[in-house]
Amino acid sequence: MTASSTPSKRLLAGGLGAFAVAEVVAGLAIAAAIGLSWPELVDAFVVTNGLMGLTFGLCGAVIAWHRPSNPIGWLFIADGIGHATTAFAGPLAVALPDGSTIQRLTVTVALAAWPWSIGLFLPLALLLFPTGHLLSPRWRWAAIGIIATAPLFVLEMVGSGDSLSPGMASGYLILPSYDALQPLWTATELRNLVALLLAVACLFVRYRRADEMGRRQLLWLLLASVIAILFVTPWSFVAGTPIFVLLTIPLIPIAVAVAIVRYQLLDIRLVVSRALTWALLSLVAIGAYSALAALLGTLISSHVGRSAAITVVLALILAPILPRLQLLVDRALYGDRRDPARVASRVGEQLSAGARTATRAGDQLSARARTSARVGEQLTAGLPGVVAAVRTALRFPYVGLIVDNTTVATDGTPPQTVVPLELEYGGRVVGVLEVGLRSGESTVSSTDRDVLALVAVPLAAAVHATRLSTELQSSREKLVSAREEERRRIRRDLHDGLGPTLTGVAFTADAAANLVSTDPVKAGDLLATLRADTRTAIADVRRLVDNLRPPALDELGLVGALRQRADQLSFRADGASVQVEVSADGLPALPAALEVAAYRIATEALNNVVKHSHATTAVLALRCGPDLEVEVTDNGPPNGAWRPGVGLQAMHDRATELGGHLEAGPTPTGGKVQAHFPLDPR
Repeated sequence: MTASSTPSKRLLAGGLGAFAVAEVVAGLAIAAAIGLSWPELVDAFVVTNGLMGLTFGLCGAVIAWHRPSNPIGWLFIADGIGHATTAFAGPLAVALPDGSTIQRLTVTVALAAWPWSIGLFLPLALLLFPTGHLLSPRWRWAAIGIIATAPLFVLEMVGSGDSLSPGMASGYLILPSYDALQPLWTATELRNLVALLLAVACLFVRYRRADEMGRRQLLWLLLASVIAILFVTPWSFVAGTPIFVLLTIPLIPIAVAVAIVRYQLLDIRLVVSRALTWALLSLVAIGAYSALAALLGTLISSHVGRSAAITVVLALILAPILPRLQLLVDRALYGDRRDPARVASRVGEQLSAGARTATRAGDQLSARARTSARVGEQLTAGLPGVVAAVRTALRFPYVGLIVDNTTVATDGTPPQTVVPLELEYGGRVVGVLEVGLRSGESTVSSTDRDVLALVAVPLAAAVHATRLSTELQSSREKLVSAREEERRRIRRDLHDGLGPTLTGVAFTADAAANLVSTDPVKAGDLLATLRADTRTAIADVRRLVDNLRPPALDELGLVGALRQRADQLSFRADGASVQVEVSADGLPALPAALEVAAYRIATEALNNVVKHSHATTAVLALRCGPDLEVEVTDNGPPNGAWRPGVGLQAMHDRATELGGHLEAGPTPTGGKVQAHFPLDPR
């Protein structure tokens, strides 16, 4: 469809809708002019056909105006014109001279117009709802069958010889052998039932396959059908039910128009839930009433007594049925939100599956010694299943999980309104669960929020465990990398420094031994060289040992070693001095690894003060409380944010390796480096 054809199609849709309205108005005007009473109009189905003509015609025009390419709008317009033509032709036939040709022709038109609406246009529109296309090529034969057999239904209505009212002449196209074709007419009635069942079956299959938007559209039609059945069923089974109940049928085109054009108008699920529950309850009540009336009719002769007994028994039967029916319907539409334990169980199953996968990955990690594998990724891989379980259980259109500003799992299509719910673990926000609201909802209902609060506890724990697992694996990889780098450095120092020195010592010793008897003076010189090389080798060994662990820690302790290092760093390269004060009282005995980390961070921070801060004083404080705190402050001028370098990264890594954390940066009074280490690393 081109853009230029859209305005013309809209004008055509508006014109045809106006034509259907004009027919109904003209029919009512003629009825008023000839004095037809309201009961006569009702009994002749002028009122019902007129209302159907208005609703189908106008709703079809609205659909065709907004969705010109969707054939449902045009089928509804044709349906409305068919009903409107009958509503117009009926009163017109009464106004015309009895037995005249024009009257008989009008009666024929009135009898032939509405069957096309019921037998062709309506079932075909339902077969195409809501997209305007058949569900699949297999359904083409159903559409062809409905189209091909529709004339039989029209012929049945016209060929019987019936008139619009007693005493009025019959129309044309009367079949002389109409009664002999009774098996054909029975088949035609069955054909109408089959056409309706095919449309219902197609809608059911569409609902099973549809996404969230498609299901909301189909629920609008379901709502109209439930209401129509709720009112029309008594008319079919209970004598004396007024014909006005047929006026609920026009709800079907209204629902279809809303479903196609404005399906997000309100929470259709809630309305359908209540309507469907009461429809099922009404069917149960009708069946129970009929059975009790037949049973008590032989036992209680009084009509009043029988009615009272039936009322009491029905109340006793329906009272426990209503909440159970409501629970079943709500579960079909809203999932298990009224059963939080079931939702939590589903989430728990997904988390257990992720934990089993992570355990297998951990076993493989140990068996194969593959340090590059990440157990945390196995846990993360289970989160999409958890998110899908939450969305499916509660029938949300969309659920997403965000961790560290990154979407790690989603399920469904995000609607226009998405509500974030924070996931907390240990008083800290570890993630955000995004929930897409159902159509017509402006916020998460209290029932849904209660269920989500229950689900959030294990989900937050899983997110926290995933983050810890990832951080743990990252720390392990950093430790392995640091260990390999340290080994490489030691190997290089041994190979390039100590190795050649010891090789030279060996050669010098051999040369001196060879010259002892022949050239004692030269041998003495070689021994002097040997003595110097040996001292150099000893110094290299001490340097290597000192790099592994500062000897001052073993000789002086942590505080003494820091004071010694502070004295050594009190002079800058420009000759100016930095007064360093060390404050550390009441420190308990610390693990060796913690002592080394605190020493390295403190000395690196003091080294940065001397090199970069232009400060005149610095304070190194060590404090013990629930954890060990190492703090270095100086009075240097603020110079903006600190650029991360090798030294800062090394301090961060040392703090993280032992489960601590480090903060470093400028303050209004100077620079500050602060590290915290847990004293109990468990």
